[in-house]
Amino acid sequence: MDPVFLGIAFILGFTARQIGLPPLVGFLAAGFALNGLGFEGGPTLDHFADLGVTLLLFSIGLKLKIKSLLQPEVWAGASLHMVATVVVFGLVIFALSLAGVHLFAELDLASSALVAFALSFSSTVFAVKALEDKGEMQSLHGRVAIGILIMQDIIAVVFITLSTGKVPSLWAFALFGLILVRPVLFIIMNRCGHGELIPLFGLVAALVLGAEAFDQVGLKADLGALILGMMLAGHARAGEISDSLLSFKDILLVGFFLNIGLSGSLSLGAVLIALFFVLVLPFKVALFFALLTRFRLRARSSALASFGLATYSEFGLIVGAIGVTNGWLAPDWLAVVAVALAATFVLGSPLNAMAHGIYARIHDRLIPWESATRHPDDQPISVGDARIAVFGMGRIGTGTYETLRARFGDIVVGLDSDPDKVAAHHAAGRNVILGDATDSDFWERVQPGKIRLVMLTLPELSANLDMLERLTDSRYDGRIAAVARFADEVEALDRAGVHLAVDSFTEAGAGFADHVSERFAVELSELAELAAPKV
Repeated sequence: MDPVFLGIAFILGFTARQIGLPPLVGFLAAGFALNGLGFEGGPTLDHFADLGVTLLLFSIGLKLKIKSLLQPEVWAGASLHMVATVVVFGLVIFALSLAGVHLFAELDLASSALVAFALSFSSTVFAVKALEDKGEMQSLHGRVAIGILIMQDIIAVVFITLSTGKVPSLWAFALFGLILVRPVLFIIMNRCGHGELIPLFGLVAALVLGAEAFDQVGLKADLGALILGMMLAGHARAGEISDSLLSFKDILLVGFFLNIGLSGSLSLGAVLIALFFVLVLPFKVALFFALLTRFRLRARSSALASFGLATYSEFGLIVGAIGVTNGWLAPDWLAVVAVALAATFVLGSPLNAMAHGIYARIHDRLIPWESATRHPDDQPISVGDARIAVFGMGRIGTGTYETLRARFGDIVVGLDSDPDKVAAHHAAGRNVILGDATDSDFWERVQPGKIRLVMLTLPELSANLDMLERLTDSRYDGRIAAVARFADEVEALDRAGVHLAVDSFTEAGAGFADHVSERFAVELSELAELAAPKV
């Protein structure tokens, strides 16, 4: 990647972060700035962008449960939304064509439907980044949004395969043999240790066994990475592989965001039509919300999932490029889709950052949309007689729970948004409840004054800060303690109003020392006596 590209991407990404926007907004702006300065992307940047998306889909696969795609709100929600969008958007676009509006005038009914189809997708890259930054990948609304995006990606892959006329070879059937090598891959994962072999194994699985193998037999490379990730998702070390690739994936995705800006020419006509598509985006969000509430999700879960899907997609660019290549669309339409995509990223970033606050303000208007019966994973929460709540039952949360439970008994309850993790805790005999730590409705369903101590052990600072905001909004008056990974995060939590914020690494060292002191008390006392100065 050109050093100039990296420099401008860093400067604008850093600037975006300083004004409260995700860095990806700055990366998009960098792409448009480079475009305006006359730079072009080129094959190297394309390769970086493709690798970033491939690793992103592999990472999604590592965390994806196949059963989640079989939920009606996922497969039916995605399908019904796409059909409705193509029909409604397609008819509106065709009406503008009949009216002779600029660029639209060249479209017939079929090409109008193609443009609508390109705009029916939501961005997987954007949604996953937004959910990861807030620590909400395993929340109900996060799982539903990701499931819908995967269904859309599958539909896109089918369209790309059919429209390009690229028929998979007979060797594609050999890919079913990957199921047979799954146990071998698990053995290799177990023997990789915890060093550099773990990310290297992840790269080989994603780029060689997944992407390259699928590409060689005429299938979409990204689909191969996703499927390999799903195959490995059942292993205990899948999360470790995902974490080891995180920074590498994020750096490569900078190329993806730069490419969007570089591919979008900012002509006045393209910008005006793109802004028109941005203005009708609320219809897309409202349709997602209406569909998800019909599938018995609460208003909150439906709204947050819909906000995460409030973008146009990188697949829209691919569909547009295919349309231009096959002569179905004029080249200007590719610029329109690129500008519309970038604009929704810019608008979607603050929307998702403020999603919980927005929902809290319009809560009363959305509740009437809820169905009479509730989704099994979206039931009201009861904490029983608990007085201490541990939010986030990962390794730190589990250790916190166990220590408090040993000292204070049954007044401790754990909460986590991952149903598989909750089930594992139940099997281990722990009192853990399925619940979203950032749920603004949570405290409305808990007896006021019952919980007196909240322990925040969520992995992301943004999620902990958001939880603090929810606690403040609910007028919670008990004590709050939180764990952070870095010293500056401790300072941020202190400023936000927690009563106690601690650095997890420092606490781990102190806890380790305590255990050693208890276990080897006699030996340590003898050593202290030997080391004491003689009087």
